[in-house]
Amino acid sequence: MEEQVIEKIIDKHKCNPSSLIAILQDVQEEYRYLPEEAMIRVVDRLNIPLSRAYSLATFFKAFSLKPRGRHTVRVCMGTACHVRGGGMILEKLERDLNIKRGETTEDLEFSLDEVYCLGCCGLAPVVTVDEDIYGEVTLSKIPKILKKYIDNI
Repeated sequence: MEEQVIEKIIDKHKCNPSSLIAILQDVQEEYRYLPEEAMIRVVDRLNIPLSRAYSLATFFKAFSLKPRGRHTVRVCMGTACHVRGGGMILEKLERDLNIKRGETTEDLEFSLDEVYCLGCCGLAPVVTVDEDIYGEVTLSKIPKILKKYIDNI
């Protein structure tokens, strides 16, 4: 962890304790998770208890205390997606990536999550990779979707 990166993030938010969530979001964007050293540096500069940062980091699902993959794959398991095979899609991704939901591949390239609504019910089942949305996903489409991100490594 580079201290000057953390300092720059804190300064961007004017060292304001009420900006803690935004600061943590920026730290996570930089490192793909919240390193302990970074959280300690943030709370020291903001003069707030470490427990406050940890309570936010563990409450919001968007934050991770463990390293996350370069690409985040999300499978919608909302009603429409579930009915149209979302569970099978999730299981296929678990097999293909050799990880379970909530985990990250050993090479830190992919993290796999299940979500309960992506707001694209008409496209069910839906998978996202980072900001890219894939609708009407079938088991046979999974390798093609993943290949796009593997080839860009």
